[in-house]
Amino acid sequence: MKGKKYVLWFSEVDKEDVEKVGGKGANLGEMAKAGFPVPPGFIITAQSYYTFLRENNLVTKIKHILESANFEKPESLMQISRHIKKYIIQGQMSEDLVREIFKSYQALSGPLSDALVAVRSSATAEDLPTASFAGQQETYLNVKGEANLLQKVKMAWASLFNERAIFYRNEQKFSHFKVGIAIVVQKMVQSEKSGVMFSIDPVTNDKTKIVIEAIYGLGELIVQGAATPDHYEVSKKDISILSKSIVTQKTMLKKVGTENKEVKIKELEGAKQKITENQIIDLALLAKKLEKHYYFPQDVEWAIEKNKIYLVQTRPVTTTKNQKSETGDQNYVLGTNSYTLIVKGSPASPGIASGPAKIIKSAKEISIIKQGDVLVAPQTNPDFVPAMKKAVAIVTNSGGRTSHAAIVSRELGIPAVVGAEGATKVVKNGMVITVNGLTGEVFKGAYLVNESIKNHLQTSSRARTKTKVYVNLAQPDLAEKVAKLHTDGVGLLRAEFIMANIGTHPKKMVRDGKGYIFTQKLTEKLVVFCKAFSPRPVVYRASDFKTNEYRNLVGGKDFEPHEENPMLGYRGAFRYASDPDVFSLELEAIKRVREKHGYRNLWLMIPFVRTVKELEGVKKLVENAGLKRSATFKLWIMTEVPSNVILLEDFIKLGIDGVSIGSNDLTMLILGTDRDNSEVAQIYDERNPAVLWAFEKIITTAKKYNVTCSMCGQAPSQYPDLVEKLVQWGITSVSVSPDAIDVTRKNIALVEKKIG
Repeated sequence: MKGKKYVLWFSEVDKEDVEKVGGKGANLGEMAKAGFPVPPGFIITAQSYYTFLRENNLVTKIKHILESANFEKPESLMQISRHIKKYIIQGQMSEDLVREIFKSYQALSGPLSDALVAVRSSATAEDLPTASFAGQQETYLNVKGEANLLQKVKMAWASLFNERAIFYRNEQKFSHFKVGIAIVVQKMVQSEKSGVMFSIDPVTNDKTKIVIEAIYGLGELIVQGAATPDHYEVSKKDISILSKSIVTQKTMLKKVGTENKEVKIKELEGAKQKITENQIIDLALLAKKLEKHYYFPQDVEWAIEKNKIYLVQTRPVTTTKNQKSETGDQNYVLGTNSYTLIVKGSPASPGIASGPAKIIKSAKEISIIKQGDVLVAPQTNPDFVPAMKKAVAIVTNSGGRTSHAAIVSRELGIPAVVGAEGATKVVKNGMVITVNGLTGEVFKGAYLVNESIKNHLQTSSRARTKTKVYVNLAQPDLAEKVAKLHTDGVGLLRAEFIMANIGTHPKKMVRDGKGYIFTQKLTEKLVVFCKAFSPRPVVYRASDFKTNEYRNLVGGKDFEPHEENPMLGYRGAFRYASDPDVFSLELEAIKRVREKHGYRNLWLMIPFVRTVKELEGVKKLVENAGLKRSATFKLWIMTEVPSNVILLEDFIKLGIDGVSIGSNDLTMLILGTDRDNSEVAQIYDERNPAVLWAFEKIITTAKKYNVTCSMCGQAPSQYPDLVEKLVQWGITSVSVSPDAIDVTRKNIALVEKKIG
C-alpha cells in the first residue's frame, strides 16, 4: 500500500496523532504499540473526511443550512441535522479513497471471506473541551462487506452533525468545521461478556481501587445504560477483590444472523456472576498497567471472546474530582423519621438535591425539563444532555456507574442514582423527591438539614476569624457554587486542571502559531474564578506540571524529556526561567484578566522555587510582562522545598508579598518518602517533628519580615490539632478543600478565642 493518503493502521499511530486519527484512533494505536490486547484494525483519517467535504462542495451547503437553525428548539436542530446528514450520505467518495479502504479491508479480512468489523467514530479533540463531547458520534457493529463498510463510513461521518453534536459546538462557540472525524475500522469481537473499568473509583475518586462493571453480550448496553451491570471493586495495591455486586441481567445484545438483536436471557443464567474471579483479576492488572503507561487514571472498554480479553477503547478519566467534598453536600443528612425511601439504585454521582420529578421516556421529550427539575428516565443518551444540564439531579431505571447517565452527571457535578429499577413507575410526575447520589437512595419529599449539622453550620457561618480561610480550587464550573461558602478567597487556584482541559501541550500550540488560543482559553477560565469571588483574592499558582504529566498532553512527547524521577525534575520556577514561552502565555492571561476584564483580585504564586537565583529570574519575567507588585497584585511563592525553609530570609529580601506552605511536597522532601508509593506511604506524616519544625520556622520567619503566610496542602483539612499549632505560631491564612471550609473556620475560631 505504497503512497497511501487516507488510511493508517493501528501500528502506524500513537497518542500524539489525535489530529490525524482522533482520540479513539490515537489511543488504540498507542495501546497496540505498547502490546496491550487490542483487536487489529485501521483508521480512515480525518483528512479523508475533509477531502470528502471539499470534493462534494458540502462546506458551503452545510453552512447555509446551519444559518437557519434555532438552537433553542430541538425540532429545528432535528430538521437541519436530517438535511446535512442526507447530503453527506449521498456524497461520492473518490476512487483513491475507495481503493485504499477496500485494500485495507481485504488485508484485515484475509483471502477467504469478508471480516465482520466494528465501525467507530473518532472525533479529533484538539482545541475542544475534553469532557462533554464523548458519545456524540455513532458506532456500528458487525458490519460485513465492502459496500456496507463504505455506507457505514459515510453514516459515521454524518453523525458529526447529529443534533446533539451541533448543539454542543454552538454552545461552546466552536466552528462546526474545525472538528474533524476519523473512522476506526476494527475486527469485531463477538463478546460473550463485555464491560467498562476505571483505574480509579469514578464516584469517590478513591485511587486505591479499580472498578469493573460487566454484562453478557456486546458492550453497547452497558455504555448506553440500558443494562444494569455487575459491579466489582479491586484493590490496586494487591489486586484482591474487595467487593462484588451481582445483578440479574434480563436481555443482552448479540449478533443474530446479519443483525444485532437484543435477546432474552434465562433468569437462572442472568442471575450468575458475569465474569470469573480470574477474569476480574486479569482485567484489574490491565487497568493498573494502562494507568502506569498513560500516567493518568483511565476509563477502559473491554470485551471477552472465547475467554480472551480484548481492550477496545481507553481514555483519560475526565471527572477526577470528589464532588462530595467539592460541593460540601455531605453536610446534608436525611432524617430517617421524616423521609420515605421510595426507590434505591447504585450511587453514580455524589451529592444531595431535591426538586419536582419530571419523567421522560425519550429524548423527544427533553423540552419538558425546566431548571431545577429532577430528571427521571429509563436511561439517558447524549441527546438528553441539554435537559441534564437544567436538572438538579438524575435518576434512571437501569445502568451502572459507568453508564452515560453516571458519567455525564459526574461531569456536570449533579447527584445521580442509576439502576433504580422501577423508578419511572414509582415516582410520579411533579412529585417532589430527594436524590442522594452518595448512597443511591431516592426519597419522597424535599431534604432538610439534620439539626446537629444545621447548628454547626450556623455557628461556623457566624464565626469571624482573624486567620483567613481560603479555598483550594481547580474546576471553573464549581467557582460560583463555592464562592457562596464562607471563604475569604481562593488560596490555591491550580493551573493544571485548566491546561489539561485545553488538552494540547502549550509549546505545540506556540509552534503551530496557536499560542494566542491558549492565552484566550486560560483568560476565559480565570475570569470565571475572579468574577465569582470578586473582590476577594484569587491566588493563581502558575503551571507546575511534571514532565510525565506534560507528555500526556497532545504533542507533549515532542517537548518533554523522559525523567526517571519527574517530581525532582524539570518543573516549577526553573522551567520558567530556562524556557519562558509557556510562562509568558500565562502572564499575558493574568494581565488580560486584570486590565481588559477589570478583575484586580487576581494574584500570582510561583511553585517549586529551588534557589533565590531562580526567583530573581522569574521576578524579571513577571515585571517585563507589565505585572508590578502593588496593593492589588501580590506575588507569592510556594515553600515546598527544604531550601525554602533554610534560606527563607533571602527569598523574602528579594521582594515577595507572601509565602504559602505546600505541605504535601515539603513533607515528602523532608522525610524522603513518596506518599503515593504504597510501600513507604506510611512514613508520610505532616505531624512528624521534623516537618512541624519546618512549618514553625516558615511561619515565624514570615511574621518577622511582615509578609503573609498561608498553607495550601491537605494537612489543615485533615488535622484540627495541626490547625491549632499553625494559628498559635502566627499563620495568616490556610487554604482548604471546599468541604472543610466551615469546620476549619470553626476550629480556628475556637483556637483564636483560646489564645486571646
